[in-house]
Amino acid sequence: MRFFDLDIQQLGERDLAAWRRFAAPGGRLISPYLTPDFAKVIASARDDVRVAVAEDADGPAAFFAYHAGSIARPVGAPMSDYQGVVCREGTQVSASDLLNTTQTGALVYENWATTPAPGRVRSIGGSCVLDLSEGSQAYFKRRRSLYRNYFRKMDQRARKAEREFGARRVEFGDPLGAHFETLKAWKSAQYRASGLLDLFSIGWVDQALESFAARRFGPFRGLTCALYFGDRLAAVEFGLVAGGAYHSWFPAYDRQFASASPGLQLIHAIAEAAPRLGIDRIDLGKSEADYKKYYADYEVPLAQGRVLTGSLAGARIAGWELAEAVTRHLPGPASQIPARLRRRWAQTSAFEPRRARRLALMGAAVGARFGSSRD
Repeated sequence: MRFFDLDIQQLGERDLAAWRRFAAPGGRLISPYLTPDFAKVIASARDDVRVAVAEDADGPAAFFAYHAGSIARPVGAPMSDYQGVVCREGTQVSASDLLNTTQTGALVYENWATTPAPGRVRSIGGSCVLDLSEGSQAYFKRRRSLYRNYFRKMDQRARKAEREFGARRVEFGDPLGAHFETLKAWKSAQYRASGLLDLFSIGWVDQALESFAARRFGPFRGLTCALYFGDRLAAVEFGLVAGGAYHSWFPAYDRQFASASPGLQLIHAIAEAAPRLGIDRIDLGKSEADYKKYYADYEVPLAQGRVLTGSLAGARIAGWELAEAVTRHLPGPASQIPARLRRRWAQTSAFEPRRARRLALMGAAVGARFGSSRD
């Protein structure tokens, strides 16, 4: 097995065809995030996307798209909801193969979907999937038989909202981009109100998402869905579609409609329309939200972890983890400070390639947190 580290633009049609084939073992796509189409859009917005390629006597055997740097991260991380090596069945790529090929001191991942996950796995979560292969009616009949009271309550909320605001209406597609712009405004406000990093304030993130949203046709595309009650926009969701799978990515709603659960009403609408949208699977992503148990037919295991070497980057990560472990035994809120700082720095570092900008964002976040606590 030979390994190469390439710019994604160096891959030819043979390579891209093999990558797409490996991403869909048995003809079933694992996730839109593991396709070369996803990686190419991210690469159009960032200049640090590389691809580690393994090749043997039979041709290309494995692909791993990543962001190069002292710490390697899967392409699109941490907002790529599925990550990992895409390879021919039976091919094994070790952690040392990845580190040697990428020439980095550490590999950090959040949602490793291909097995086995390299290095130290810190946690395992599940991505919740709705199986619509037998159609929408069969899906809802199955879920309602398991959770009758829950779905009755959702029906009541929808009827109440229609009485108060007008008939429910759903629009699929967004040719003018107005729904997507509203989604961005709602999400940015939500991030700021929660003290979280506003992803839409990161230039490359905004550029990449605009590119995804503009791909409205073809085997790999973005899908913007909007829910109205009467003439009022209640919820918008944006996700990716490929290989019959729709992956919910960025949902948001108008808080004035909170009592109607507009985000979940929109998921219902997408599931109902799935056959005509060419969708046989809806992936809600990884989280511990209680509502997902009512909808998920099964879960896809996703690992969060890292691979470290004796490099400076590896030492920094190990140092953060040691500080976190030591202070965990302190009394009161002080025990949580290192963990919160580490998570915020890790997220900021992943999203912002420029060091000066990282420090500015981190300083603003720390100032806002401690300033509000003094108030």
